[in-house]
Amino acid sequence: MREHLKGHETQTTCWDHPKMTELYQSLADLNNVRFSAYRTAMKLRRLQKALCLDLLSLSAACDAFDQHNLKQNDQPMDILQIINCLTTIYDRLEQEHNNLVNVPLCVDMCLNWLLNVYDTGRTGRIRVLSFKTGIISLCKAHLEDKYRYLFKQVASSTGFCDQRRLGLLLHDSIQIPRQLGEVASFGGSNIEPSVRSCFQFANNKPEIEAALFLDWMRLEPQSMVWLPVLHRVAAAETAKHQAKCNICKECPIIGFRYRSLKHFNYDICQSCFFSGRVAKGHKMHYPMVEYCTPTTSGEDVRDFAKVLKNKFRTKRYFAKHPRMGYLPVQTVLEGDNMET
Repeated sequence: MREHLKGHETQTTCWDHPKMTELYQSLADLNNVRFSAYRTAMKLRRLQKALCLDLLSLSAACDAFDQHNLKQNDQPMDILQIINCLTTIYDRLEQEHNNLVNVPLCVDMCLNWLLNVYDTGRTGRIRVLSFKTGIISLCKAHLEDKYRYLFKQVASSTGFCDQRRLGLLLHDSIQIPRQLGEVASFGGSNIEPSVRSCFQFANNKPEIEAALFLDWMRLEPQSMVWLPVLHRVAAAETAKHQAKCNICKECPIIGFRYRSLKHFNYDICQSCFFSGRVAKGHKMHYPMVEYCTPTTSGEDVRDFAKVLKNKFRTKRYFAKHPRMGYLPVQTVLEGDNMET
């Protein structure tokens, strides 16, 4: 038996695999990232790589789910079922990337993570939907393919989803940042305001289809903004920008590049931006544009035009029009409870 899971058999407190403890401790050095969505996404990127889920394609994950007959999303999975499906996933990854994947360790750590996220009551079981949500959120698929797949899991046979079903999906999704202690920045654990936001976006229809859900997700709602940011973090890792950071003078800038839309030729690297450092004369509330890949000539021209426009705007304007970067949702204190 896996030592760190003995607690599940006796209903006592479970402790983490030593490598998982090591990983969680290493995430503490990201706590100086000022912006919660980036802080969370960078922690998840480190977790994703440690679990080798950045190597897992959507089709390979689906094949494993089908092989283990995980079709009833509301059904519970016990530890043995989770281990068996994870073993199928990692055996395949080992065949494709044998020097990167240690199957027993990956199975242990991924199981540990899934139970920490979805089995806080220490029952030794999680729902099939929770298992799929955790694996798919951290696999290497395109972002919108993830959205489509997850929506399909809660949609009816006709392809439509009501408020209750959407609530199940958003609840399981928000557990991922919650487990890292980051949930407050994404609207808290209560997903009712997010569900209400989505259905208001859909003109309060009783059910929504996948296309409307995707349109809403493209607005990066507050409760889910960590997932698209995770994808941008991954894309930015190898990006090299032919620009110099105006603060630390790094050149070229590696990773995210932040270009001022208030001042000409003003760029900040991700390290300076995330830690909140600014150069003299540039305020935090001035508009910036983020690049996770090198800019095209069209983007350069567009940004130049925006800088020209912003040159004539006052400090008061920027203080009154901060850029949030996500679609805010009302907290439950500001609106009625969602009807289910």
